[in-house]
Amino acid sequence: MNKPIPSQASAVVIGGGVSGASVAYHLAKQGWQDVVLLERQQFSCGTTWHAAGLIGTMRANESHARLCEYSMALLDELEKETEQATGFRQVGSLSIAHSEARFEELKRVASMNNAFGVTRVDIITPEEIKALHPFVKTDDLLGGSWVEHDGFASPIDVTMAFVKGARLHGAKCLEGTTVNEILINNGKVAGVKTDKGEIKADFVVVCGGMWSRDLGKSIGVNIPLYACEHYYALTEKQEDIPPTLPVLRDHDKCAYYKEDAGSLLVGAFEKKAIAYDINKLPQDFSFDEIEGHVEEQLLPVLEDAMERVPFLQNVGWRKFFCGPESFTPDDQFHIGESPEVRNLYIGAGLNSVGIQSSGGLGKALAEWMDKGHAPIDLWGNDIRRMHPVQNTTAYLKERVTETLGLLYDNHYPFRQFATSRNVRHSPIHEKLLQHNACFGEVSGWERPNWFAPDGVKPEYEYSFGKQNWFDYSAQEHRAFRENVAMFDQSSFSKYLVQGKDACAALQRISSANVDVAAGKMVYTHWLNDRGGIEADLTVNRIEENKYIVVSAAAVTHKDLNWLNRNIDPDSHCFVTDVTNTWAVFGIMGPNSRAMLSSFIDEDFSTDAFPFGTFKPVEIGCAVGYAFRVSFVGELGWELYIPVEQARHAFDVVMAAGDSFDLKLAGLHCLDTGRLEKKFLHFGHDVADEDTPLEAGVSFVCDMNKSIPFIGHDAIARQKEKDGPLNKRLVQFLLKDPEAMFYHHEPIIRDGETVGYLTSGNYGHTLGGSVGLGYVKCMDGVSKDYIDSGNFEIEVAGERIPAQASLTAMYDPKAERLRS
Repeated sequence: MNKPIPSQASAVVIGGGVSGASVAYHLAKQGWQDVVLLERQQFSCGTTWHAAGLIGTMRANESHARLCEYSMALLDELEKETEQATGFRQVGSLSIAHSEARFEELKRVASMNNAFGVTRVDIITPEEIKALHPFVKTDDLLGGSWVEHDGFASPIDVTMAFVKGARLHGAKCLEGTTVNEILINNGKVAGVKTDKGEIKADFVVVCGGMWSRDLGKSIGVNIPLYACEHYYALTEKQEDIPPTLPVLRDHDKCAYYKEDAGSLLVGAFEKKAIAYDINKLPQDFSFDEIEGHVEEQLLPVLEDAMERVPFLQNVGWRKFFCGPESFTPDDQFHIGESPEVRNLYIGAGLNSVGIQSSGGLGKALAEWMDKGHAPIDLWGNDIRRMHPVQNTTAYLKERVTETLGLLYDNHYPFRQFATSRNVRHSPIHEKLLQHNACFGEVSGWERPNWFAPDGVKPEYEYSFGKQNWFDYSAQEHRAFRENVAMFDQSSFSKYLVQGKDACAALQRISSANVDVAAGKMVYTHWLNDRGGIEADLTVNRIEENKYIVVSAAAVTHKDLNWLNRNIDPDSHCFVTDVTNTWAVFGIMGPNSRAMLSSFIDEDFSTDAFPFGTFKPVEIGCAVGYAFRVSFVGELGWELYIPVEQARHAFDVVMAAGDSFDLKLAGLHCLDTGRLEKKFLHFGHDVADEDTPLEAGVSFVCDMNKSIPFIGHDAIARQKEKDGPLNKRLVQFLLKDPEAMFYHHEPIIRDGETVGYLTSGNYGHTLGGSVGLGYVKCMDGVSKDYIDSGNFEIEVAGERIPAQASLTAMYDPKAERLRS
């Protein structure tokens, strides 16, 4: 007999897989009353039930590592609390390397994870691998990594433990109930309509797995994910396979291995997957599988597996399985509040890490809903990072054929997606192609990362060292340091904020004073009420009641969401995304003034055109603006040109540049320039857990302006604390000019790990790898603490001496910038 559904709930969680069950459990455990979990068929059906159940804590960033650490620790607690077994076995996990690139990656990942302080990762020899996993052929291996406390669990049992725990805390968990519609009232969620009636709710959480995208699209909410065929094979039972056999990952051969009830399960992450249209599934699809393409997709992986684990050549196979599983455009799961509908939260697109992430994801999402903000830095997974083009069927159907395999492929620095390209173009894209640009992709934008010389094909050759474009980018870097270079920065986000209350609204949202004269630029942060940084951008006053805000390409929807939720809806203030209205050319370098003066009728002297100002200018027949600002720390201007006039303006600039040896420069050297100047990059160096004081830019906080900014009190409290801050952003320069670091490398002071890098690249002017990272010390991070310590950066297990500085090592007084 079907149970009647309630008419009211504090929160409705849609989807009874492991993620939805975890969210319901954690909401109820937090004390939320009347939580309802709805599943269209049976709990754990769809994707959860056929997951491998791998539980690992070695992750690509600290936040993910901590989510997985919590998930693992929770399994024992769940069993005790609910008396429901989870099937968790801590058998350890091995990753093996039979290529230099893979071994380098394993060593780098081990270093970063050990710096996170969450798990212990050991680099081991082939002999040690053989001792841990006697079935593995090791004579061609270089080594591997070992995590002793990893293991695996039963996906169905973990899900049912969450369901049982949720019920113990008062949640209603219902099967056989289909959500047909999410109800919305005045931009805010109001409940759900099911096949058994309506439930009014203050919050709704979409944890519908591969069905989440269609549910979101039905109400105009962007949840980009798409299903792929996903495979594993299961041997006949073998008496000599012990239940304590470690999980084995052979990334180079796209395979993982685990013991499964006396059999060996071999799973595949083939390099080119096959997308699957879930509309082909029957309405009652539950604990089912799909036909797939076993011969083309799975058998090549099994052939390699028989070489790596030779006994597989002599066993029978009792199951070749194919099931649908969803993947996202960037291989990162989705979490957080939808920017389109208030109080609608997303927890979906787990990219095959659902079981190991489920506990942490459920806890994080429940706390986010309860407190109104993410409990840890989850910007890399925030649903607001996604753009509408990334939710189109064509984009997703092509992209997920790559992202499935990328989970096991080498994660080289600067690696670019090969699929779903050429979607968003700068108006001068074709002209840059003619100049041999090599493009990368960010948020669908094609952006020139470097330029190849004549006769060289503009393609990446990836490695963990100095890649094939290193010298070309170095020349671009030297151009803006010594002469003049031009960047295409058209992908930068731009928002028009206007109305008679625009100034008051931006004064409250911005930490700096933006009530300035027209023609002035203001570098500022947007802070949350904890003092954490939500945005790093410039606010530029065009007229008394009109501003243009400029930010990074990837954060468009986050910024717009922050603006709209913090502007009084009754005020006379309106926001428009004008990103696609303006092209932006950065003209940077000590000869930028002379070059611009040669074709623009304007006085570019410092007296007439000081730093941080902008003016309308004519660039040939194009009418635009020149902004005196530079992200590389040199004298420079950014030209803003209407997109329909951008091609003409480009030709004008390039013609004038012939007399000045102007060099086109890509965004890789824009990054090397900003790192030498210790300029910040949102999402890497700063995010919502970091304050301007900790990041070394306290000057962005005007504590005395007439309208206090959001986060003012938190910054005031931090300023009032005695002694130095216990966390500060420091710049590092490796003393070995050949070593390369990128991000997350451990920072060592006098033999002790005190943090890790947030970003890194090669400083061609400073003469070595340069990076930024937070140093932490409970007794405070003072200048003396930095100057008196011996610092090293651990790169792939090797500790390399480094110079450390609280201020920029290049032009610390910004004299070149303001010359």
